[in-house]
Amino acid sequence: MSLTQRQQKEFRALAAEIDGIDVEVYERFERDPLEPIIGLGKPNVRIGFFGRDPGRDEVRHGEPFIGAGGQLVRKALYEQLYGEQMPDFEASKAVGEHFFWINTVPYKPVGNKAWSMKVKRHFHGLMNEVLISRWEGRTLITLGREAFLWFSIGRSKEERARLETFWKREDRFESSIEVMLEDDRGEAETFTLYPLPHPSPLNQTWYARFPGLLKQRLAQLDVRPDNLTL
Repeated sequence: MSLTQRQQKEFRALAAEIDGIDVEVYERFERDPLEPIIGLGKPNVRIGFFGRDPGRDEVRHGEPFIGAGGQLVRKALYEQLYGEQMPDFEASKAVGEHFFWINTVPYKPVGNKAWSMKVKRHFHGLMNEVLISRWEGRTLITLGREAFLWFSIGRSKEERARLETFWKREDRFESSIEVMLEDDRGEAETFTLYPLPHPSPLNQTWYARFPGLLKQRLAQLDVRPDNLTL
C-alpha cells in the first residue's frame, strides 16, 4: 500500500514550505528531501507504531524506525513473534512489514531536534488523513512524549488537558486512552493509544526499561504470528 498521488503531492508541497529539513543528510544518501518517509505496509495490519521523526538511518534506507531506536523495537517484535533473537538487519526489515509505522512529521529535522509545534501543525491534517484513510488498524503504540502529545494538537482545552493528565500518570506505560482523529476532509475515527517511552539511547531514564515495557505491551495486545491482521 502507498500514499495516493494527491497525498504524495501534498506532502511534497508542504515540505517545500518549511525550513529545518536536514537537506545535507538527504544529499549524502542521494535521497529526495521532499519525499516523505512513512512505513505503509499492508492496510489491514492490526497494530501501528507512532514516533517522533525520522533520523539519519531512516533517510539512508528510505524507511522509518530502522535506526538504533527502531532496531530496539524491531528486535522485541521479532522475539515476540518467533521466540528467538533477531538474526540480522534484513530480518529487522522483514518483521516491520507486519506493522504500520508513522511519525509526527515524515522528514528528518536538522540536528535531530524535535520539530516545532508550528511544523507539526503544518502537517497535522495530512498526517491525520494518512492514519484514517491509508490504514484500517486503530491500535497505536506511541513512542515518547512528543509522539503521544501530538494527538492533542488542534484539540479543545479539555481534550488537551485530558491527554496531558494521562501522560503524567505513573501507570501510563501500562494503560491506554482513546482519542478521536478528524482529518481535513471531515472523516473521523477513534484510535486507542498505548504509550511507551522513546527508545533512544539518550533517554537514560527509560532506555534500559524499554524492552521490558514493549514486551509487556505486545503481550497485552496479543501480538502473535496468527493475530497480526484485522
